[in-house]
Amino acid sequence: MSSKEDVRPGLPMLRQIREARRKEEKQQEANLKNRQKSLKEEEQERRDIGLKNALGCENKGFALLQKMGYKSGQALGKSGDGIVEPIPLNVKTGKSGIGHEALLKRKAEEKLESYRRKIHMKNQAEENAAEQFRMRLKNKQDEMKLEGDLRRSQRACQQLDTQKNIQVPREAWYWLKLEEEAEEEEKEEDEQDEDEYDSEDLSVLDKLQILTSYLREEHLYCIWCGTAYEDKEDLSSNCPGPTSADHD
Repeated sequence: MSSKEDVRPGLPMLRQIREARRKEEKQQEANLKNRQKSLKEEEQERRDIGLKNALGCENKGFALLQKMGYKSGQALGKSGDGIVEPIPLNVKTGKSGIGHEALLKRKAEEKLESYRRKIHMKNQAEENAAEQFRMRLKNKQDEMKLEGDLRRSQRACQQLDTQKNIQVPREAWYWLKLEEEAEEEEKEEDEQDEDEYDSEDLSVLDKLQILTSYLREEHLYCIWCGTAYEDKEDLSSNCPGPTSADHD
């Protein structure tokens, strides 16, 4: 037998070799990363030092400026109103491409503009709704005022007609009481003659205009003035006009 131990390759030996190789590869990878990191750090340090330090006479550009009369710390320009410090260097550290920041800025501005448009449209809608409400309220108030003026005209017409011994009004709705009675009778009637005058075809404004004209012509009376005039000349000279707007 040989004095040397007979060691044959087997599975345990293969595992040990593979493990040693993996450790060696990891160590090499770590050393490479550290080296790359140190190179970046050194580059950054050199850049910072270069930016912080002013240019010296050995710099060709600075030397040319000195030949043209420039002194260190002096502002640029013929009149000395230029910049003193150099334009700062902005180092791009991200991985985005050229124009990406401008694209993001443009999208942010578009988003802001869209938000402003929505706010403007909302405010406009609220203003329109408020204006419509005011118009409805005004129309309702105008309608109520017309109805009140018509009732006053009907009462005045009935009183003045009675004073002239007129027993039946020219139209039933000329007198307030007779109009109410006529409306009740019309509800009970099923049919009406085609030639019969239907007051329901007239609006409140139409009735008011017809009745005030009748009062002025027949009784020389202006509902807006609340006065019965002596004659047509007196009415024409002293009454502002036949409508409510004339008396504002």
